[in-house]
Amino acid sequence: MTTTTTTTAAADPAASLIEPPISTAVAISYLRVSTREQASKGGTDEGFSIPAQRDAVRRKADQLGATIVEEFVDAGASAKSADRPDLMRMIQYVKTNKVAYCIVHKVDRLARNRADDVTIHLALQQAGVMLVSATENIDETPSGMLLHGIMSTIAEFYSRNLATEVTKGMTQKAIGGGTLGKAPIGYLNVRTRDDQGREGRTVELDPERAPLIEWAFKAYASGNWTVSQLHDELTSRGLVSLPTPKRPSKPLAVSSVHRLLTNPYYKGDVVYRGTRYKGTHPALVPPEVWYQVQSVLTAHKTAAEATQVHDHYLKGTIHCGQCGSRLIVSNAKNRHGNVYCYFVCSGRHSKRTDCTRGAILIEDVEKLIEDYYTRIQISPAQRDALSGMLHHEFDRLMAAETDELERLTAHRDRLEHEQDRLMQAHYADAIPLPVLKREQDRILGELDRLNRRIDAHHGDYADARAHLDDAIGLLANCADIYQRCDDANRRLCNQAFFTKVYIDEDDKLRVENNRPFEMLLDPEVNANALNWTQNGDKARTPANDSFGKGSSLVRGVELRGFEPLTSSLRTKRSTN
Repeated sequence: MTTTTTTTAAADPAASLIEPPISTAVAISYLRVSTREQASKGGTDEGFSIPAQRDAVRRKADQLGATIVEEFVDAGASAKSADRPDLMRMIQYVKTNKVAYCIVHKVDRLARNRADDVTIHLALQQAGVMLVSATENIDETPSGMLLHGIMSTIAEFYSRNLATEVTKGMTQKAIGGGTLGKAPIGYLNVRTRDDQGREGRTVELDPERAPLIEWAFKAYASGNWTVSQLHDELTSRGLVSLPTPKRPSKPLAVSSVHRLLTNPYYKGDVVYRGTRYKGTHPALVPPEVWYQVQSVLTAHKTAAEATQVHDHYLKGTIHCGQCGSRLIVSNAKNRHGNVYCYFVCSGRHSKRTDCTRGAILIEDVEKLIEDYYTRIQISPAQRDALSGMLHHEFDRLMAAETDELERLTAHRDRLEHEQDRLMQAHYADAIPLPVLKREQDRILGELDRLNRRIDAHHGDYADARAHLDDAIGLLANCADIYQRCDDANRRLCNQAFFTKVYIDEDDKLRVENNRPFEMLLDPEVNANALNWTQNGDKARTPANDSFGKGSSLVRGVELRGFEPLTSSLRTKRSTN
């Protein structure tokens, strides 16, 4: 956020800017600092730089025999952009007032972009205003214009080079696990000193707020809270933001609570420019809790958490088999006052479609889903067969990557050997220190890239293997798990297994399975897995061939032959 301050008086009230005598030239001044920290150093409203610039500009005005009648100050505004409030106000001012000079402390106070500098200077020239620098020999003479162009180009180079160096430094800090900028709520940025008096910056847990953030993650992971309810509870427990010199503490907004729940910093990671690194700060929540929170957030979003009317854990998952619309909850009361809960087609209910699907008792749909889980639960023999075949395919794929890994490893060895030779040459005074540093930076960059590629070769397959092992284990116990789950975890199970479940008019299910279950539940894959187990030579099968295509081990298959048998559901059908 940019803080803009405009003054028309000096720090001393007695030295206020006044109308100049007729014989005195009229001047304006423009002052700027880049950051809010510069604008508030020393506990003052202007810091140290603005008063120093003001004094230099006034001395220059005295040399010119001019009087400054208006002062424009952008405090905490970067010169990389010309869209600064007081700069824009100054341009408008010179268009409507007769001004002889615009005095700046340095050219780079006005712009650090050559194009912006030309545009601003042209606007001043068209208004008949001469640009003057208090510390540089800038004027309208040919030599002054030449120096102006050179200084503007240098300012732009400095700005661009500084941005590059800052990005490089921040990237290296992120790779090392350091915290970039202000730590999120629940943590404190602290400064430390070592035994030799060197200052360091680190991050510690906030003893006041960290316990509340930790509780929030664990509470939301249970699936019993919405973000709004969690926000209200945190506010009642006294969670407020950290105060700043310009902003007092205040309760968090609902969006802030949602944002902190999705921030991987709390499980110990640092994210910079889209890449995630292991942080050195203490993790506030275990990774499994953080991932559970993400699952609950996704489930609430995907399953259409519409608690304002009627809520049910199957909402958002089940759809009408006739028109594809979602099934929604409807409560009907008979003449005796008994309430019956139904699922009805939202397309027919809102008259958006010509669907004629009748209503279905909710308890019958629940039973239909439970029966489906019992039919897709695989036996121990199927589990062992699938696991064995998949592990065999993973081993085969890993072996196919051996040549690439050998090439990468050989390249890494050459770079490390080159590092050693550079150090030996430097010790022998064969190469100077600047050349050594430049070459070492290049080699370290290439080594980092190679090591990440080598790790990715192993990590991608290891993660995929672990994911499929978990999926097979879940599939072997899915009916038992679903039977014991509460409503919130049943919602999560359904979101894990299915993308959509359609209920046809004849009360049969058509299921779109999520990955990787679309592959694991394919009858052909299961049959080939059993055949693979029975063949002692582990011959390749059509299913095995499908695994080797591309980098993904999961292929899309339409689930057939696993639907539950037709059950006689009680339905509420309307007559015309």
